[in-house]
Amino acid sequence: MANILVVDDERMLVKGLKRSLEQEGYAVFTAYDGPEALDVFHRESIDLVVLDVMLPGLGGLEVCSRIRRERETPIIMLTAKGEDVDRIVGLELGADDYVVKPFNTRELIARIRAVLRRVRVSDQTADGIIEIQGLTIDSPKRKVFVHGVEVDLTAKEFDMLQLMAAHPGRVYTRENLLEAVWGSAYYSDLRTVDVHIRRLREKLEGNSKKPEWVLTKWGVGYYFKEKV
Repeated sequence: MANILVVDDERMLVKGLKRSLEQEGYAVFTAYDGPEALDVFHRESIDLVVLDVMLPGLGGLEVCSRIRRERETPIIMLTAKGEDVDRIVGLELGADDYVVKPFNTRELIARIRAVLRRVRVSDQTADGIIEIQGLTIDSPKRKVFVHGVEVDLTAKEFDMLQLMAAHPGRVYTRENLLEAVWGSAYYSDLRTVDVHIRRLREKLEGNSKKPEWVLTKWGVGYYFKEKV
C-alpha cells in the first residue's frame, strides 16, 4: 500500500485524516509546516503528498514547486480559499489535483485512489508510451500524437484516454470513468463522461461518428480498441 505524506498546520485535521487513511491501509507520514514537509519527503519513500497551500515557514506552493523539481511524486493540494488563481498556480507548478476546504474525507480518499491509480497505469506501460495504429500516448510528457501530429487534450481528456488505452478491450462504465478520472462516482454528472468522450473523439478521430480508437459498448460504456 502507498506511503502518503499529509501536510497541514491544522493538527486536528491532520490527526483525523491520518486515522482515516490508516484505516484504508495506507502508511501515513505527517508534517505541519513547509520545511518539515520537505524534510520528511526527503527522508521517507513517499508515494503521494496531500499538501495545504497556506503553511508556516514555507508556503505550500513553494513546497510543491521544490518537490516537482526533484520527483514526479503526485501532489493533491488543499486550500481554504477556493480561489481560481490559487488552483491555476498550483496546477501549473505540477499539482495533480485540488481539493477545497472544508472537504469530505471520503471524497479526498477517493481522489487519492484515483491519482494513485493513474500513476500505476503510467508505470505499467513500457517507458510510459502507448502506440497503436498511428496513435501515440506519451504518459511521462502527457502528450498525444496522431500520425506524428500533436493533439491538444485537456487534463481530463488525457487521463480518460490513457486509462482506457492502457487496458485495451476493457469496458468502462460512466461510473468507472468518473471514479477513476474525477476521483468519485458522485463528483459530477454522468453526462460529463459523454461530453468528454465526444470531445476526445472529435480531436483524435478522422470521423468522430465512426471512431477508430475510442469505442462504445452500447448500454454499458466505453473502451479502447484492442490491438490486432
